Amino acid sequence: MNILLDLHTHTLASGHAYNTIMEMAKTASEKGLQYLGITEHAPHIPGTCDPIYFRNMHTIPRQMYGVNLLLGAELNILDTKGTLDLDEWYYERCLDIRIAGIHRLCWEGGTIEQNTHAMVTAIRNPYVNIISHPGDGTADLLFEPIVLASKECHTLLEINNSSFKPTRGLDASYHNYKEILQLCKRNEVPVILGSDAHFCTDIANYTYVLPLLQEVEFPEALVMNHQPEAFFEYTGLKVKS
Repeated sequence: MNILLDLHTHTLASGHAYNTIMEMAKTASEKGLQYLGITEHAPHIPGTCDPIYFRNMHTIPRQMYGVNLLLGAELNILDTKGTLDLDEWYYERCLDIRIAGIHRLCWEGGTIEQNTHAMVTAIRNPYVNIISHPGDGTADLLFEPIVLASKECHTLLEINNSSFKPTRGLDASYHNYKEILQLCKRNEVPVILGSDAHFCTDIANYTYVLPLLQEVEFPEALVMNHQPEAFFEYTGLKVKS
């Protein structure tokens, strides 16, 4: 698979990542990417950027080193109602791409049904393009309604490489992502691979997830990372110049 886009990465602005935008773009170029998403953590993650950071992203060029940049946020699903941090003003005016996910540092969960409702609500939010690391085990979830909502709303579920790193200690990741992929395969729902890179060398690193794709015999046609045109058509996103 010729990887051409990686849309979930972070720079030092997120507070616990370690490269500049230019360093990330240069590495993406060296790795042959056409598109790089830089999605800084939204305000409820400790140490991340202030909302004014997102207001001013219009000043950043959307192409560096021959790589097209999509600049946005990884929003936090905060509670079982599916509440997101940042408001719609930012979604419409400031963010090229919007990822939403559950993070233990700012998540108030409930029962498995309530948690699933929260994620489905985020999937149905018309501004959300990708759900980050749904299988990392932070919240107990029912994956079938999540996959079906993803198909209905064209909100992509991410298969997150960082969830598998032994240092993360996310023991549920393998079984959860395997179930997600099997459900997506059965229902013909596309997915997107995410590096969740917090250091430039991790950009487009899918070391852990590619063997799982092979194990479940997941169709390449349902993986968006090697077909940018299909990604933009499916999500309705547009590249800013």
